[in-house]
Amino acid sequence: MEKRDPEGWMRTEYENLVAQSLDWKLRTLQGPNARRSIVDGKEVVMLCSNNYLNLSTHVKVKRAAREAIRTHGAGSGSVRPIAGNMDLHEELERRIARFKRRDAALYFMSGFAGNAGLIPQLAGEGDALFTDELNHGSIIDGVRLTKAQRFIYKHNDVADLERALTDADSKFKKLLVISDGVFSMDGDIAPVGDIAKLAEGFGAMVYIDDAHGEGVLGEGGRGVASHFHVEDKIHVELGTFSKALGVVGGYVAGSNVLRNYALNKSRTWLLSGSHPPATTAACIAAIDVLETEPRHVKKLWRNTRYFKKQLVSMGFDIGHSATPITPVMLGDSAVAKRFSERLFDEGVFALPIVFPMVAKDRARIRNIVTAGLRRKDLDDALSAYEKIGKELKVIP
Repeated sequence: MEKRDPEGWMRTEYENLVAQSLDWKLRTLQGPNARRSIVDGKEVVMLCSNNYLNLSTHVKVKRAAREAIRTHGAGSGSVRPIAGNMDLHEELERRIARFKRRDAALYFMSGFAGNAGLIPQLAGEGDALFTDELNHGSIIDGVRLTKAQRFIYKHNDVADLERALTDADSKFKKLLVISDGVFSMDGDIAPVGDIAKLAEGFGAMVYIDDAHGEGVLGEGGRGVASHFHVEDKIHVELGTFSKALGVVGGYVAGSNVLRNYALNKSRTWLLSGSHPPATTAACIAAIDVLETEPRHVKKLWRNTRYFKKQLVSMGFDIGHSATPITPVMLGDSAVAKRFSERLFDEGVFALPIVFPMVAKDRARIRNIVTAGLRRKDLDDALSAYEKIGKELKVIP
């Protein structure tokens, strides 16, 4: 009998990915994530970063991180339920709750950890869970960990959600509706107001992952629930500091009972070492900046409107985007990959999104506009788009 190769299957699967050009080829950021960054030794206009407000390099955020190392050290030394619960963590959670206008919040290692750790604890056997077909992979993984009956409704289709809720209403104990607030591949916004009002009639819990909405939508960047004025109807708001707030770490915000339940039941929180002091203090400072310097959100939207308008005027299809996430729809994966390569040649860093992340005929370049970009940066990127679009016969 031939000796088993314990890693052979991984090699085969990886080689299959390479053969289909579906493997990730990592580029290296050399220095800070900024409007113009050094990537693989080349200066490029940064158009694929989630750093919407450019807070990762804000002087107040960096200063807070340095000071926390001086006062609290480099790490916490434990998980929070044992010896790793620092005053900085509790201060951050109070600041999150105040910013989101909620009773309480709980800080997770990441938004992914929040979804993977909390969703399975909110719905179980005998319950029903309703999830948008285009929800983020972290939601999908959290849903897979539940024993609840799953209903996948059509993307942003409230009528289809109502049909599913009506069919399930009398058959299950608890009902949980989960949606992204902003969808990360298309940049469209979930009809959170309509979802919340519909769910209220069924007594269903509403869980919104607002990773791409906070710092972008709503009053002062408070997110999609604020945008639709339904904060009181959303039971769980999940967010992250790794995007508009420029640091790292996730959180859930809601009622005191939600916080108490989550910190006792969510294993990704209970069993993960707590964030280092520098990271936690930087998150607090990022909220300070967002609350006291509204110019960043205003600049983000000025840049977004300009960039979208110019792309459309050239003849590019930007789908249904209503946020700084601005896809340029190309259809064919090979075209999208070639387009991205040529953009990099021209000094623009924007990545292709292809199957299996999107449908086979829905490949695109995903651009993310940020507040730090200057008009010249945008114009240089737009010039590259026009040149390559004509070269590859994407636009006339």
